[in-house]
Amino acid sequence: MDALLLVSFGGPEGPEDVMPFLENVTRGRNVPRARLEAVAEHYHLFGGVSPINGHCRELKAELEKLVDVPVYWGNRNWAPYLADTVAEMKADGITSAVAFVTSAYSGYSSSGQYQEDIDRAREAVPGAPEITKLPPYCLEPGFVGAFTEATGKALAQLPEARLVFTAHSVPLGQPGRPDYEAELHEVARRVHAASGASGDFDLVYQSRSGPPTQPWLEPDVLDHLRALHARGVTDVVLVPIGFVSDHMEVLYDLDVEARDLAAELGLRLVRAATPGIALAPLARDLLERL
Repeated sequence: MDALLLVSFGGPEGPEDVMPFLENVTRGRNVPRARLEAVAEHYHLFGGVSPINGHCRELKAELEKLVDVPVYWGNRNWAPYLADTVAEMKADGITSAVAFVTSAYSGYSSSGQYQEDIDRAREAVPGAPEITKLPPYCLEPGFVGAFTEATGKALAQLPEARLVFTAHSVPLGQPGRPDYEAELHEVARRVHAASGASGDFDLVYQSRSGPPTQPWLEPDVLDHLRALHARGVTDVVLVPIGFVSDHMEVLYDLDVEARDLAAELGLRLVRAATPGIALAPLARDLLERL
């Protein structure tokens, strides 16, 4: 193995990037222009910048301190594009690499689609290096531990809060969905048990898209907050276990929409942090096991 390849989703880094980025994300899905414009407003609330590329730069820099091979980075939907990175690796004489994806779970959206991205990028570069994708790592102690620590810090602000774990919804018919759902339940169970939280916990979903007639994983986080309020719950800690860093789905769907709803309902709400660069030691450990 000559290199480590960090593979991610990508995100816009300025207002002029937002619509081209969303067009990349939705290409071939016939998403109405009005819907893209509505989602674009989420990004413009934050200056047209998604935090995900900044997270990847930080993670790459941290990995370069921990591993003794070159670290490269390529995205699916925005620069640096994965095919361009693979071409750079070939030009640098890399013949084999291991890929660490900023998505921790099984299932098509979380894992299979990234394997397709890697395969497509290699096909675009004659003589591309061999690239082996590391397996899903959501059940690794380093991943569960990062969320346990973040949850503990959130509970310190609301000690009697109900824990509500959130993840990106996917269609019920998506390949690998049962594995994805089972892993989320297990991560939630482990974090809840280790956090010392009182009471039970919930697993909910967010950021669904697609036609309303298509069934997706439920309940929706906003609907669930309303239901908790109706049952007399006053304190909630949201734990975004489906995300390794603060994607726009975290910043807008949780830190804006969910927080605004909580304020409207009179719920006290704290959102636990995502792992971010705390994943670097985990990536190193997975690499060393090969």
